[in-house]
Amino acid sequence: MLALASRRALPLAARLPRAAAAPAVARAKSTWASVAAGPPDAILGVTEAFKRDTDKRKINLGVGAYRDQDGKPYVLPSVRKAEEQVLAALWDKEYLPITGLANFTANAAKLAYGGASAPLSEGRVAITQSISGTGALRIGGEFLARHFPGNKTIFLPTPSWGNHTPIFKDSGLEVKQYRYYNKETVGLDLEGLLADLKAAPENSIVLLHACAHNPTGVDPTREDWKRISEVVKEKNHFPFFDMAYQGFASGDTDADAYALRYFVEQGHQVALSQSFAKNMGLYGERVGAFSLVCADGDEKARVDSQLKIVVRPLYSNPPVHGARIAGTILDDPTLNAQWLDEVKGMADRINGMRAELKTLLVDDLGSKQNWDHITNQIGMFAFLGISPEQVAKLVNEHHVYLTKDGRISVAGITRHNIKHLASALHAVTS
Repeated sequence: MLALASRRALPLAARLPRAAAAPAVARAKSTWASVAAGPPDAILGVTEAFKRDTDKRKINLGVGAYRDQDGKPYVLPSVRKAEEQVLAALWDKEYLPITGLANFTANAAKLAYGGASAPLSEGRVAITQSISGTGALRIGGEFLARHFPGNKTIFLPTPSWGNHTPIFKDSGLEVKQYRYYNKETVGLDLEGLLADLKAAPENSIVLLHACAHNPTGVDPTREDWKRISEVVKEKNHFPFFDMAYQGFASGDTDADAYALRYFVEQGHQVALSQSFAKNMGLYGERVGAFSLVCADGDEKARVDSQLKIVVRPLYSNPPVHGARIAGTILDDPTLNAQWLDEVKGMADRINGMRAELKTLLVDDLGSKQNWDHITNQIGMFAFLGISPEQVAKLVNEHHVYLTKDGRISVAGITRHNIKHLASALHAVTS
């Protein structure tokens, strides 16, 4: 009995007969062992560094989202009212059609192209709701990769929104660049832009920021747009407009749509990506639209059918709640007027911060630098025109967080932090 008790006290493997012992099995290589770590997102990296900073003076100017004068996220009162109406209607939660909520898309097209638009009145604009501007660009990229009859290369401005390149590459298009930003003048390199579009293979796709260029804040003038249109027409290029900031640039939705509408008037058949993230503050609702101007109603019907074929395997159909909110605002005259006033208020606050920052730098601090570009640029973002070394000093010595290329979100500047920002910027550029 004692021997048996001692044997039971041994580990199970030691009690098994030698022949029954489990053989040693080499650990199999993981299926994902060869997956390399991807580079961190530049914007999210700025935010993470900001969160880790414990200094009370810290400022985050990396986030591309509107903030109120106290630096807080802002929900537009018109959006609140529209949402109340949507909830009170007790609508069901059934699937939308593949191309989305008709009330929303019809009004989104009217907002973009204008109430007097010939393509709209003639019923030749094909449009689908999308998952915000990113989704609209991806739908457009997929459609063009499949159906564009010309050179399946898209030319992007240098620089452009960081997500443009992966979106279009993943869509199956080749991505190339054209000159846009002049570091020496901190402005538009119009002659370089025109020269590059002239040199591009005929019948290529050209991505154009309709207003409030991201990330530079540098926009062509109306005369510049006319020259760009002439070259695009001369080379038979296809213009693809990305309009993520309509109304958010100047405060006037019609003024911000000038380039798009001018190109349509000149006979260009354009593609358009729209986002309602910024101008309605519907960031998390993911509300957008993609549209194409067609030659006639028959062509529109065929394009519509192919847009559905693109959308169906991507995400089947779009989300309904945000589209109902946006559709309500665009369709209700009273709410629409209120929204337009609120959009102007946001644009005015951003432009006011630009003017005040320049005044602090030049008049109060006596900076000898030329800061005209701060007020010449437009929209949410501004390129400060500073070096990577100066950016590093802003971050490490003054706790001002921005992207390495010197881009800031002007919406992140508030009455509480603008003096610290001005002092820090003056310190690193003097």
